Amino acid sequence: MANKIAVTVWNEGLHEKKHAEVVKVYPQGIHAAIASHLGTQADMTVRTATLDQPEHGLTEAVVNETDVMLWWGHMAHDQVDDKVVERVHRRVLEGMGLILLHSAHFSKIFRKLMGTTCQLKWREVGEQEVLWVTAPAHPIAKGIDDHFIIDREEMYGEHFDIPEPLQTVFISSFAGGEVFRSGCTFQRGAGKIFYFRPGHETYPTFFHPQVLQVIGNAIRWAVPTGHMAVDCPCKPMGWWKQK
Repeated sequence: MANKIAVTVWNEGLHEKKHAEVVKVYPQGIHAAIASHLGTQADMTVRTATLDQPEHGLTEAVVNETDVMLWWGHMAHDQVDDKVVERVHRRVLEGMGLILLHSAHFSKIFRKLMGTTCQLKWREVGEQEVLWVTAPAHPIAKGIDDHFIIDREEMYGEHFDIPEPLQTVFISSFAGGEVFRSGCTFQRGAGKIFYFRPGHETYPTFFHPQVLQVIGNAIRWAVPTGHMAVDCPCKPMGWWKQK
């Protein structure tokens, strides 16, 4: 078959070391749960990386070899080295796909790409979330009915301070009455970006079949289709004639 999609699943990996209730749900870490599913996909190769590894596991070589990166963060956004953020940012502009999960809305890399605060409302009481498909023809919604339900989740509510998405693929409604743009696409440079809301660390969201379906769809959608140089060269007059 054609070259497989090189996927890197990045996770802080701190909750799983510090909080027993998280260990019960994700004994090997959130990254391992996601990677275990993606590893069953015939068109993907998967590696994981975590905050406590050298360069957070995102060395120059790893980032350059990645087609699509998934990012989960929560309690240690500020501990991510700015050099690593700049490295990932540059690769997105060059064409790497990036999928931000749940609390990664407040990560350095997402805020840098969005240019806004990315603030929102939240409440953690384990209430029902209904995710409604607002763009049924979009590749990220492939195989998903007009909605799916997560029985227990953390609420995120509007206003969500992000730029207007290219397309909103899902919106969520919660038992408490709030709604949220929970599946948003963007493009920066040549890179496709998808923010996907579900995935609080104390709930088994990353074992939910529809959540995993959406993540797989998003990876395939975000695959680079080309490479864009991000430098700004000075060109002499008539340079194109010299080729």
